[in-house]
Amino acid sequence: MFKTSSSSKHMLFSSLLGVALVGGIAAGGLAMASASAPTEPTLENGSARFTAPSDGKAGALTFTADVSDDSGVKGVKVIAWPASSKLDPTEAELRNVDSAVCTKATDDTSRCTYTLRVTKAEAAELAQGTWYVSALATAVDGGTTFVPRAATFDVTVTH
Repeated sequence: MFKTSSSSKHMLFSSLLGVALVGGIAAGGLAMASASAPTEPTLENGSARFTAPSDGKAGALTFTADVSDDSGVKGVKVIAWPASSKLDPTEAELRNVDSAVCTKATDDTSRCTYTLRVTKAEAAELAQGTWYVSALATAVDGGTTFVPRAATFDVTVTH
């Protein structure tokens, strides 16, 4: 039969107390970690328009959206593509495209605008018809939101 001394009982109790404390701290840490996990930014009011070049002036593609996150907005990546191309950009592909210019409206919301100037020669080579804009919003805390079709617009160029 196993007999325990009072010092053995004390060591066992101390060990169990230590495990309970470490477990409590770890559980509390996990709860705090999940409570402070990055939220995903939101992208709202996305709109795009194409203005064809005319009278020697460049045209433009402009995309604008309101982006919000409780940590603030770090940036927005944007790409426009013709529906006829059958492209379907992914979130990973958007990490290496052009950035919109974001202007802080409030502590957690920015108005982000992407403008691409288009010359008459460039416009003549654009696919006519429906185009889409894909966007990747990134928050200050690292959260991201990918919107495959953040806006739709039409390209019409008279030759």
